[in-house]
Amino acid sequence: MKRFAIGIDLGGTKILLGLVDRQSGEVVCTVKKKTKKEKGPEKIVKKMVEGISELLKESRVDKDEISSVGIGAAGQIDRKNGIIIGAPNLDCYDLNIKQHIESEFNLPVFVGNDVEIAALGEMKFGAAKGCDDFVCIFVGTGVGSCIIKNGKIIRGATGTAGEIGHVIVDLNGRQCGCGAHGCLEAYASRSAIEKRIEGALKKGRHSVIIDYLESGKSITSGMIKKSIEKEDELVIQCVNEASEYLSGGIASIINFINPELIVLGGGLIEAVDYFYQNTIKKARAKSLPVPATKIEFKKAALGDYSGITGAAFLEENGGY
Repeated sequence: MKRFAIGIDLGGTKILLGLVDRQSGEVVCTVKKKTKKEKGPEKIVKKMVEGISELLKESRVDKDEISSVGIGAAGQIDRKNGIIIGAPNLDCYDLNIKQHIESEFNLPVFVGNDVEIAALGEMKFGAAKGCDDFVCIFVGTGVGSCIIKNGKIIRGATGTAGEIGHVIVDLNGRQCGCGAHGCLEAYASRSAIEKRIEGALKKGRHSVIIDYLESGKSITSGMIKKSIEKEDELVIQCVNEASEYLSGGIASIINFINPELIVLGGGLIEAVDYFYQNTIKKARAKSLPVPATKIEFKKAALGDYSGITGAAFLEENGGY
């Protein structure tokens, strides 16, 4: 087995690339690029090609020592053919990313879901190390999840298993980025909290979060954290609402799948401990009594590196 692999975490705002030592899990070198999805899929591919070239140059690792390139992207993935079928947060549809990258670097390319690669990373070297029966949930721009059973990813008949963000929690509810109405993601993500806060501000509600806002920029998890620390009523109200919905979704997972462990990660979980603690407390209360006493919760341990670490092992997990 070749020692190194390249892992890429393709997100809505940034592309994080890393050269990973597959023996130790060490991320040897990283490169970060802005996604700039508004410039189109071709520009995203170009950014990834540039990033891989920079990574090879900076790491000084010979390409012959690299086994593969693994890529994780939010959305529905055709893993066999390496195609991003639909990724609303990236504005990408039917993008054959495998073909583009393989033709540039002559390395095998494997493509998976963004939370899938995070789950692999956490299982190999993070919070789920030693556990082969868990669910990984990441809360950020959206809400994504992955089911691991007997150490393998459960993908389902069409490869879309584990989409907790698109569980319907309100039949006549808010519109989600996927086009449907009432999805959990439309209530429990950072984006959902941001929309609720912005809507309240437009109606004249006061919040200290306006002290942190920059013109034209989004509300970040860090801003939410600072506002909660200042006991801001509006932000706490919006975060509590998101926690209420997310905990209900998690309780449904506990009751339906009955995993040993749930790993929670993503920008909102990492930055806002109040949100994390509130959510797991409510999830236990909403679950059936027996699994509620047995379920273990952990925060993702690898931070930004969970995705690139896991992506380096997509090949090992069967590729698709």
